[in-house]
Amino acid sequence: MRIGIAGTGTMGTVHAAAWRNAGAELVGCTSIHPAQSKELAGKYGITVFADYMELIKNVDIVDVCTPTHLHKTMVIEAAVAGKHVICEKPLALTLEDAGAMIEACAAVRLFVGMVVRFFPQYRAARELVAEGRIGQLGVLRLKRVAYMPNKPVDNWYIDENRSGGLVLDLMIHDFDYARWIGGDIERVFARGSKETTGPVRYIQSILRFKSGALALVEGGWAYPPGVFRTAVDISGTDGLIEWNSDQPLPVQTYFPHTPNSAGSVGLPIAELTEDPYTSEIRHAFEAIRTGSPFEVTPVDAVEALRVSLAVRDSLTTGKAVSLGS
Repeated sequence: MRIGIAGTGTMGTVHAAAWRNAGAELVGCTSIHPAQSKELAGKYGITVFADYMELIKNVDIVDVCTPTHLHKTMVIEAAVAGKHVICEKPLALTLEDAGAMIEACAAVRLFVGMVVRFFPQYRAARELVAEGRIGQLGVLRLKRVAYMPNKPVDNWYIDENRSGGLVLDLMIHDFDYARWIGGDIERVFARGSKETTGPVRYIQSILRFKSGALALVEGGWAYPPGVFRTAVDISGTDGLIEWNSDQPLPVQTYFPHTPNSAGSVGLPIAELTEDPYTSEIRHAFEAIRTGSPFEVTPVDAVEALRVSLAVRDSLTTGKAVSLGS
């Protein structure tokens, strides 16, 4: 199956490497930045297509890595042409747009890139919870704090009308992961901080699951350039799971009521042998090729978007927001 990438910025470049690592036939790319496209094409020996419709004609799978506000039109155009679609998160800026995109893809496969599910530490933690190793879930704490995106030209990331801002562009990863761990979320509350001008830089949010468990999700564009920290801490009735990006690879587990519980028990995770974006793309490619299910469904993407929009509403109103039944 032939793959073409739309958008040759940061994520287009990352996805190009992932497709090549996955052994797929990457044939071309297109973007509104000719020099950028030429550089990517030269690196991988692929074709630069003059425009998006020309790329669609020459591939079987379209990988949409463009700014978020362009996703709806591009996904629908690919689907109408009968092409399978990989789309970077967030799927869309509104639930209405996301619904229209999913409807358009009824006859093709649509995969949304929620890459955190493919990081080994996060997968290992989720498996421990699913196996009941820490008992009943109590509180999940997630952190994802980076630096302000600093594109020198047309920094669309900080334009909420195009990216959805910090909540939709960055924190949505952890909202999706929280749902993967704890199930449906019924209520959210959030507070944020910002400079006198510019976008919100730091947010703390509280999510309440239908089960009664809570998630505390911290997100930010608050660190100096080059600093990006993530963390996951999960407490249950029978133990704890902890990991952060400043620690070694293994997830740490703590079981206070077991013999010799003063020490930690490291989950045996091998060294990181594959980039998570490659793991994500490999999974999506194999699922499309074989017709097997995706680990991240379009519904998952929509629900993560729903939580993100509710958090943004809470920031605006200063009140808790219910997600409905």
